[in-house]
Amino acid sequence: MGSNLELVQITPQKHDPAWKHVQMFKSGEKVQLKCIYCLKMFKGGGIHRIKEHLACQKGNASTCSRVPHDVRVHMQQSLDGVVMRKRKKQKIEEEIMNLSPLDTVVNNVVTSVLNPVDGNVNEGVQSLPMPNSVEQNSNAIVHAGEGMSKSVERRKKLKPKQPTTTYANSEVVPVVDKNAQVPKRMDNHINMAIGRFLYDVGAPIDAVNSIYFKQMVEAIASRGPGIECPSHHELRGWVLNSSVEEMKNDVDRCRMTWGRTGCSILVDQLNTEAGRVLLNFFAYCPEGIIFLKTFDATEVSIPAESIYDLLRQIVEEIGVGQVLQVITPGEEQYAIAGRRLTDTFPTLYWSPSAAHCIDLMLEDFGNLEWISTVIEQARSITRFVYNCSAVLSMVRRYTLGNDIVDPAFSQFATNFSTLKRMVDLKHNLQAMVTSQEWMDCPYSKKPAGLEMLDILSDETFWSSCEMIVRLTAPLLRVMRIAASETKPAIGYIYAGIYRAKEAIKKALVKRDEYMVYWNIIHNRWERLWNHPLHAAGFYLNPKFFFSIQGDMHGEILSGMIDCIERLVPDTRIQDKITKEITLYKSAAGDFGRKMAVRARDTLLPSEWWSTYGGGCPNMSRLAIRILSQTCNLPIYKRNQIPFEQKIMNTRNFIERQHLNDLVFVQHNLQLRQMYTSKEQHLNDPLSFNNISKVEDWIRPNDLYFEENGNLDCMVPDPSSVNSMLIRPLNDEVEDLGEGFDDHEIFSYAKDGEDDNTGTN
Repeated sequence: MGSNLELVQITPQKHDPAWKHVQMFKSGEKVQLKCIYCLKMFKGGGIHRIKEHLACQKGNASTCSRVPHDVRVHMQQSLDGVVMRKRKKQKIEEEIMNLSPLDTVVNNVVTSVLNPVDGNVNEGVQSLPMPNSVEQNSNAIVHAGEGMSKSVERRKKLKPKQPTTTYANSEVVPVVDKNAQVPKRMDNHINMAIGRFLYDVGAPIDAVNSIYFKQMVEAIASRGPGIECPSHHELRGWVLNSSVEEMKNDVDRCRMTWGRTGCSILVDQLNTEAGRVLLNFFAYCPEGIIFLKTFDATEVSIPAESIYDLLRQIVEEIGVGQVLQVITPGEEQYAIAGRRLTDTFPTLYWSPSAAHCIDLMLEDFGNLEWISTVIEQARSITRFVYNCSAVLSMVRRYTLGNDIVDPAFSQFATNFSTLKRMVDLKHNLQAMVTSQEWMDCPYSKKPAGLEMLDILSDETFWSSCEMIVRLTAPLLRVMRIAASETKPAIGYIYAGIYRAKEAIKKALVKRDEYMVYWNIIHNRWERLWNHPLHAAGFYLNPKFFFSIQGDMHGEILSGMIDCIERLVPDTRIQDKITKEITLYKSAAGDFGRKMAVRARDTLLPSEWWSTYGGGCPNMSRLAIRILSQTCNLPIYKRNQIPFEQKIMNTRNFIERQHLNDLVFVQHNLQLRQMYTSKEQHLNDPLSFNNISKVEDWIRPNDLYFEENGNLDCMVPDPSSVNSMLIRPLNDEVEDLGEGFDDHEIFSYAKDGEDDNTGTN
């Protein structure tokens, strides 16, 4: 491979599944792709040619001789899907051309847009921007809301018109007027059939968001009429066995990378509705998370001794040389078991979940009296809105499809993500409650409606919300980084906590004020769970390391040295790494190349070391292993069919093995979807999977409903609203920036011990 080729990071916008199996290089303006299995370079043809190569489909590319079987099958299925979609699109186009009634409807809509009677060329089409920031969202959305409120009285006399809003420097997306004539859907009977099946088996409606649901529907459609449905015995027989083998291939693919990247063992505790305690064991590496096994700990009450025995067994099965850390919940019995495990295996670390630690910080923040008061005020609004469908529909129209409750990692994170969402939508909510439409609404006269008007009109409430957002938004960002499904978090978590402290200090200025919140962070993070791997991840991340002016802070350097001693037992290699650190600090050799300097901000830290660390092979090997780790337990759907509970209720060996296979397949399919699916689904607060996180925000006010009854119960359809949803457009880690020169933040872990005034 030519030395003038520069490795380029593949961005998340690359949706095709084949991108996961190639590396991309640039030479000037030319792009070349490299198969990660046979190492063949492709100078043209795009990703479709790579897919044919991986699918071993002869035609535009040679076949790959080393592609794993499951990858080949996946690529073949993807190619088949492309062909089917093209055929389906062609068929639909032919049907449209042959249907004269549809032609008439389309022509009428186009004519009304292009040749309007009143000269307004935009009537029938509304242009909405794709915002560049949350602040732009907040300021831009309100204009559409105001337009709606002014048109309420005219609707009785005039044909409704959608307002047209133009925004500078925005990408404009046309949205067809919902009042325009459109052809009736032809597949309602299909939707009804799907609905009846889901309702009959009691599956959550969220199941339709699964990528496997869409694959199932496409596979059935591709077969056409006369398809023979699989039998009960086939699904529990060869279909399940094939799925188990497919998942085992995924597991083996991940295992093949552990020699280079190492892995983290993750232990998650699940308390079932039936009162059982289940421990689920996973393994993490940059290739993905794999489910290993589940253990029923109900009878043993999970003492530290039992947890230790289970962890030791898992480490020995995987291989102690492959495991860098074990992550568990933070309760005392896990801490005891973790410390004992590190005594038994001195070459690995134990760590609690970083996201859980941050969640405890947010819980402590929420317990402060002034913050708790503001949260309760905000909840009084959302409880009213989410228990009256007419009000909820109106809110969604004025906010252009955005919910005011924003489900996050947990119930405590949801408290602050929801306050941030309300701040973002402040002007839209105020426009709604001051509109004539709201004044004419019977709900505006109810006690809860009057209370909502008072709160949304209270600038003291909004200024308090804005201050809370300034204090907590950086912690929410760290939580999202820790729980990232696409980037190993270990290289960013330390910088994230630094930025959170820095933001609090800037917001409050006075030391006696910001120390209250620093003490909370200190008690939950530095004192209990300050971790050498976090410090080493910061040290080895070139984006942060080279942005520090002067000497590296002692705490970070100490963490790096601790990792060298623990993770590299060979003293000769330790000495070599010590010498190679000097080259890294001075950016000598390949570290100082212009390409390497630019790549500090563009490549993942582990990829940067893999590309430019050849002059320091021992340090590079250690850096890749450290920077390939996570900080968090897996976030997966727990509200699915409870196979684990059924396992515990049967003693039959065959049925127990069958259910074990179901658990193995189910968890690994969910985890695979987390890493392969790039689609973003609407995070509906009323979704089955979100109820536990948002319960405090959407449960009804009992007194209000006793007085007024359930005045309406129809669930509003969000798809009926022209939407401009608030979504973060920037990469979370990009917001961490550069420059870490506030020594008070670094030194506080030491100095704050004598000055602790925080909340436990």
